[in-house]
Amino acid sequence: MPVQRTLVLLKPDAVQRGLIGEIISRFERKALRVIGMKLTKPSQDVAAKHYAEHKERPFFPSLLQFITSSPLVALVLEGDDAIAVVRGLIGPTDGRKAPPGTIRGDYALSKSNNLVHASDSPESAERELAIWFSEGLVSWKRCDTVWAETE
Repeated sequence: MPVQRTLVLLKPDAVQRGLIGEIISRFERKALRVIGMKLTKPSQDVAAKHYAEHKERPFFPSLLQFITSSPLVALVLEGDDAIAVVRGLIGPTDGRKAPPGTIRGDYALSKSNNLVHASDSPESAERELAIWFSEGLVSWKRCDTVWAETE
């Protein structure tokens, strides 16, 4: 499996509901490394760049309003097949349909208030990381990396 980097946003509903630690701990228990993290309240410009592919959709204004309504936590996670691993942990977009045991299945309230965003491909991750972490990242290895590596 290739080592990948992926962006995860703990959206305003995750921050407001006090779920930051719970969500991050799930990623860490899957041997994903946090190599970037910041609490931020994104500007309209940053939010619009992030959600640019939805610009022509009718829900775009409400999406921007929500993501800029309160602070969020932007994370960069690194690990083997990180994009697929993270997406499996978070579950489907609609929290009402997400299976128990996934982050959204356990905590999301609706399709809109679904707690997290995660990059869906290496290309998306690269684009999103440039938006949220232009200042760079911290590379390091966990002490248990040898146990978590696959053949």
